[in-house]
Amino acid sequence: MPAPRIKIGLYVSVLLAVFVLASYKLYRRNDTQPLQKDEVLIKAMVQGLSQAHYQPERLDDAFSKRVFDLYLKRLDGSKKFLLATDVQQLRQYQNDIDNQIIRGTHEYLDLGTKLMAQRVKDVQGIYRDILAKPFDFTAPETFETEADKITFASTPAAQREEWRKFLKYQTMVRLSEIMDEQAKKKDKPLASTNAKPSEATVSSPVLTAEQMEAEARKRVLKYFDDYFHDLEQTEATDRLAMYANVIANTYDPHTEYFAPRQKDDFDIAMTGRFEGIGATLQEKDGNIKVNDIVPGSASYRQGELKAGDIILRVAQGSEEPVSVEGWRLDKAITLIRGRKNTEVRLTVRKPDNSTKIIPIIRDVVVIEETYAQSATINDNGNKLGYIKLPNFYADFNDNGGRSSAADVKKELEKLKAENVKGIVLDLRFNGGGSLQDAVEMAGLFIDSGPIVQVRGGQGAATILNDRDPRVQYSGPLIVLVNKYSASASEILAAAIQDYKRGVIMGSASTYGKGTVQRIIDLDDALPAEFNSIKPFGSLKLTIQKFYRINGGSTQFKGVVPDIILPDAYSYLDQGEKSQEYALKWDEITPARYRVWAGNPPIDKLRQASLARVNSNASFKQLSDMVQRMVKRKDDTKVSLQLASYRAEQQQAKAEADKYEAIQNAAQPMAITPLAFDLRQIGADTIKVNRASRFVKPLTKDITLREAVAVLHDEM
Repeated sequence: MPAPRIKIGLYVSVLLAVFVLASYKLYRRNDTQPLQKDEVLIKAMVQGLSQAHYQPERLDDAFSKRVFDLYLKRLDGSKKFLLATDVQQLRQYQNDIDNQIIRGTHEYLDLGTKLMAQRVKDVQGIYRDILAKPFDFTAPETFETEADKITFASTPAAQREEWRKFLKYQTMVRLSEIMDEQAKKKDKPLASTNAKPSEATVSSPVLTAEQMEAEARKRVLKYFDDYFHDLEQTEATDRLAMYANVIANTYDPHTEYFAPRQKDDFDIAMTGRFEGIGATLQEKDGNIKVNDIVPGSASYRQGELKAGDIILRVAQGSEEPVSVEGWRLDKAITLIRGRKNTEVRLTVRKPDNSTKIIPIIRDVVVIEETYAQSATINDNGNKLGYIKLPNFYADFNDNGGRSSAADVKKELEKLKAENVKGIVLDLRFNGGGSLQDAVEMAGLFIDSGPIVQVRGGQGAATILNDRDPRVQYSGPLIVLVNKYSASASEILAAAIQDYKRGVIMGSASTYGKGTVQRIIDLDDALPAEFNSIKPFGSLKLTIQKFYRINGGSTQFKGVVPDIILPDAYSYLDQGEKSQEYALKWDEITPARYRVWAGNPPIDKLRQASLARVNSNASFKQLSDMVQRMVKRKDDTKVSLQLASYRAEQQQAKAEADKYEAIQNAAQPMAITPLAFDLRQIGADTIKVNRASRFVKPLTKDITLREAVAVLHDEM
């Protein structure tokens, strides 16, 4: 999460000064060799981290070992390419990476790249040869799906055998899918002989067992052809970026290096806006294909670019076009995106094979799904409010940009105008964002007081307060969280819990990210002497930890809800605890604060909720499913006998169907968009459909239903 915008100018200036000092030390080295971009990037990044990170690391053998282990996992985490002898070669650098950084070299990266390139080439011949012959799915074989439970192959023959089983498993999965497709065809009734010609459909023939197996291998071959095509397009800059990110990640999981393209993606996620043409693209069969057009965007208004078009060439205004055929998607996007009011000319191939040049004036593209939305819930004559907040967005580069705190404040005002008697604030899957917006948002529900404490690696904590005595909403409040609620979500949930202002409900705990990050643009940090080898990208580094006002950290442990509900994702090993090199939990002195005068009767509400959940068929079925998934997750070795695999899949489908049937049998909740929003939408069909898509899945949401019941208990 970025650091607060509170006094941010001074803080950024200090951080930039640290990196500028580090870079000048680098520039004024004694030898006369020209500086290389990779040396400058790694050295400046590590020197800056050593001074500015929350928990600086010493450049020693322990640091080297961490980088070695993590890079090896990123290089070949599946253990499908490198041989044990390759790994042994790499181990010569296990305790030398710190020295390489000091020397300005990267022998470990170079050797890893060389070995991996050779093994990728070797494996390309292996998979095509194996997939050329049918598999025997009656043989009593098993395949280990968990990479941590296997070792690197000792010989090329052992590697081939591992790939044979891997490809057999992949083929078995596709074959099972094809068998299901064929079964549906057989079950379809024959078309009426009285059907009109325009209504006639051409049905594909039912396949034999041999044809289905061949089709399954064909699909797997296509998948791996695409996969290896992407590997072949990996550039030296991509490998350097991955290596730099590995080094950053050894400080903590949220300290990251962003190549220039990655920083653009981060900004889009934080703001919900970018400048471009407004088309979603995909890479398919070596082509850049238009998947969809964003409603209201520059492409939408221009009208000629359509879903299904293939982009062949890209030109900036009147400049010569550049062919993007065979390009990676992320590389092509750098040409297609661009500043507002600039022209891009796309040469596209239409589905009828005709080509056309389409000029588009770029504009700001808004991703509406990024922003807060609200609805009303009618529950036994009581009108309740619901707010969904996907993340804590803020535009740090534009004071006029949208802010999540300001938007939630507007949604609260609209809900109050609807005379709701309680509100559910949904932070499930909200990974965080702006710290200041979390502070301001908590302040919407209390009069004034401390919200969160922030402390650097040394010194006393700083208390961030809500100084606005106004309370925008004072009624009953439920905050929904799950294990993917992180960072700013945890700040808000913890503050509401510590003030006893509302009830926190959800899975056993939130994610556990209790750290604050700041992004440094390395091009700004490095002086003009390096202009010839820029751009360098950006570094997101952890500079502080945040603490609850009760003194405890949310780092590592997360926030434990007041009311814990069964959760479909509880079987997954997700959260800060599962991350490598995560900072540990600690606590500091509590801040002084007063709990909410009308605090809810948590114990009473918890007991009533527990009784409902225990008697609820949907929750019981969900709990049973989770237990079975836990068992399956631990049992990572799968049978390569088709009959056994099909039986397991059919059992899983039966369980899922049973859960869905119970869900469908339940009376859906009456959830509708706000009257104010419907008036604003008017007859705009795109916005009407968006509002419908927003409320539809909520009507059968059993967690939301229980939150509504708790609100009813509190009223």
